[in-house]
Amino acid sequence: MERIAASTQLKRAARLQELLFYVGKCSLKDGYEKIHEQKIGIDVFGRPQAYDTSADNIVRTSVSELRKRIDAYFESEGADETLVMEIPRWSYVPVFRYRPAKPQIVPETSAENHILISEPPAGSRDVPQTSSWSRQTLFLFLSAAALILVLGAGCIYFWSKYQSLDRSLYPWQHEPSVAALWNDLLNANPNTDVVVADASFGLLQDINGKSFSFDDYLRRNYVGQLQAQNMSPEMHAAVNRIALWNLGSPDEFKLARRVLALDPLNQRVHLYNARDYMPDLIRRDSVVLIGGSISNPWVQLFESRMNFVTKFDSDSPIAVVNRSPAPGEQSVYIQTGSVQYCVVAYLPNPNHNGVVLLIEGTDAEASEAAGDFLLSEDQLWNFKKMLRAGKFPYFEALLKVSSVEGTPLTATVQAYRAYPNLH
Repeated sequence: MERIAASTQLKRAARLQELLFYVGKCSLKDGYEKIHEQKIGIDVFGRPQAYDTSADNIVRTSVSELRKRIDAYFESEGADETLVMEIPRWSYVPVFRYRPAKPQIVPETSAENHILISEPPAGSRDVPQTSSWSRQTLFLFLSAAALILVLGAGCIYFWSKYQSLDRSLYPWQHEPSVAALWNDLLNANPNTDVVVADASFGLLQDINGKSFSFDDYLRRNYVGQLQAQNMSPEMHAAVNRIALWNLGSPDEFKLARRVLALDPLNQRVHLYNARDYMPDLIRRDSVVLIGGSISNPWVQLFESRMNFVTKFDSDSPIAVVNRSPAPGEQSVYIQTGSVQYCVVAYLPNPNHNGVVLLIEGTDAEASEAAGDFLLSEDQLWNFKKMLRAGKFPYFEALLKVSSVEGTPLTATVQAYRAYPNLH
C-alpha cells in the first residue's frame, strides 16, 4: 500500500492516499467482511454522523477514482509486483491476490525449423524457358493485377464509409475554427473533465445573503455555519434539505451535453458535479468549468489571474468587473433584464499539463449562449480574426448576450484579452 501511495498515480492525491490506507487497513482486520459507505464518509471525508449517502456520493466517486489509479499502478510501475491489490466493483473491501506467473516461452530447436538451401543440379541453370513458362508468368501477372484492382476498389469503398462515419460521429472536426479550439483543448491532456455548477450551493447563499469561500465549500463548512445561525425550526429544516439536494440548471446541462458530444465514444471527456469534483483532478486533467463562482466555486481558483471577473453581490446588481479597462471599454458591465454577460477564459491548468476553459455567465442562459459561441464556426472564425493568430492562444473574452423572454439570441464579443506568450 505504501508503494502504491508513493507512485505517480497517487503521490499528489492526499485524500485518495488516506482513503487507500483506510480501506486497506480495514480489510486486514479480523471481522471486516464489509466496509460501509457511511463510515468511510465520516472517518475519511469528515461528513457528519447519519449523513445521507444517497444525496452525497463523495465516497462512491472517490473509491471509483482510487480503483482506476490502483489498476493503473499495477499496469505500469507495479507491473513486476508479485502481490496485487484491487478493489472489486460494488465493494469497498480491497482484495489481495498473487499475480499469476507468466508462462515461459522455450524456443524450439528441432530440425524442422531449419531450411537447407542446396545448389541446383549441374547443368540445370542453362535449361531454356518453354512457352508454358511464359503463359504461366502472364497468368500470374494478370491475376496479380486483378487482385490489386479488387483491393484498390475495396480500400476506396471502406475509406468512403470511414469518412461518412467520421463525419457523422465528429461533425465539428470538419469546421476549421471549432476544430482548432476544441482539438487543442481535448488533446492537451488525456482526460478532460466537464464540471457543472452546484445550484444548491448558489441557492443557499441567496437565502443567507452571504458568500462562502472556496475553502468553506470544499470542506462543507458552510452547512455548519448556516445551521449555527438563529433561524426558525422550519428554516433550519429547509436549509438542511437544500444542502442535501444536488440541484443543477437545465441550460448548463444542455451545454455540458454538447461538450460531451464532442467525444461520442466517451473515452476522454468526463462529467462531474461541482460538489463531487476533487482538487487533484483539476491539477491533473484539462477542465471545462460551467457556471459562475456563486454556484461553481472551482472558478475562484482562477479569478486572481483573470481580467474579467463576475461579481455576485447581494447588495448590488450582478455585474462583470473589468480590472484594467482598455480605451473604449467600461470598468463594469451590469446585467439588465434583456442583457446578460458571460466571461469565457481559456487558460493553463495549475500544473500546466492541461488547459482550463471557464464559461462563467451572469446567469445560466448567458452560459448556454457562450456555449453556442464556442461551438459556432462563424463566430469563432470572426473571433480568431480579432485575435490575429494562426491558432488560438490563451485568452479571455467578455460576451454580451441579448435575450427575449429568457431565450438567448446573440452573443457578441464586447472586450477580450489575448495571452500568446503565456506558458
